[in-house]
Amino acid sequence: MFPVHLVSRRRALASMGAAALAATLAFGSTNAQAQAPKEIRVDFATYNPVSLVLKERGILEKALASEGVAVRWIQSAGSNKALEFLNAGSLDFGSTAGAAALIGRINGNPIRSVYVFSRPEWTALVTTPKSGITKVSDLKGKRVAVTRGTDPHIFLVRALAEAKLTERDVRLVLLQHQDGKLALERGDVDAWAGLDPLMAAAEIEAGATLFYRKPADNTWGILNVREEFAQKNPELVRKVLAAYEDARKWSLANPEELRKLLVAFTKLPEAVVARQLERTELTHGPIGDAQIETIVAAGEALKQAGVLPATTDIKAAVDGLLDRRFASASR
Repeated sequence: MFPVHLVSRRRALASMGAAALAATLAFGSTNAQAQAPKEIRVDFATYNPVSLVLKERGILEKALASEGVAVRWIQSAGSNKALEFLNAGSLDFGSTAGAAALIGRINGNPIRSVYVFSRPEWTALVTTPKSGITKVSDLKGKRVAVTRGTDPHIFLVRALAEAKLTERDVRLVLLQHQDGKLALERGDVDAWAGLDPLMAAAEIEAGATLFYRKPADNTWGILNVREEFAQKNPELVRKVLAAYEDARKWSLANPEELRKLLVAFTKLPEAVVARQLERTELTHGPIGDAQIETIVAAGEALKQAGVLPATTDIKAAVDGLLDRRFASASR
């Protein structure tokens, strides 16, 4: 038999151990609950029609109602702004072009690309009928409005490279897309790397000319998620993508309603919105080989143009960017 004082001591230690275990479990439970978000931040953008359907029809709110998760909508004016918000942690999900997401990832933005919202021809090089510009080589020495870090910027870089020019051969005027359009129409710049639906508006309302088009160099419309958010909340990511897929399929099944929704939201004329939708394919969803091929090609072109370091392993960077774990949620 053990002495009474040893038995008492062991009982005390056991009691303390049980209390510590209970406290640990309680803390773990509380901590887990604290990590479960009560709100997610999702962007919407005029260059992402599916996001507007998702927002205006309340599809995501309905999908998350049983989870007790609210949705805060934040507008992105371009890929650069969506990436900025994602990097700052003020967005959980953000819409960008594929190549813009790649540059963001290479520059240290902790994002993963998880969904395809469109395959657009949303950018081209735009000028006015009186400018005399008819081909990319005519841009040498000219003022070109562009939003750095977006697909129009990447498109411009690639177009210049094909014409044996670089950004140093033109006079870049760094403006957000809306301001670039206005600068072109006022004559403050000679050309603009455009983005729909603003580009469509410039065509139809101001007679602007798309003097250089190359649909293959428009990279995919990609939905990105903060890497930390995806690691902590994989099931929530799947729910968001499933809701996105519902919105995409609704958009395909209801083209007239989609057009009316965009007209109501953007306040743009129906002809402008129709032109945008003519150039926007919505028949994709899951991230896959097609996106890898296009984004790798864009990355290699940007490396050759000196935008990305010559030592960049583009394929590895794209593999690190695209997260295909959630593909089943978007089928």
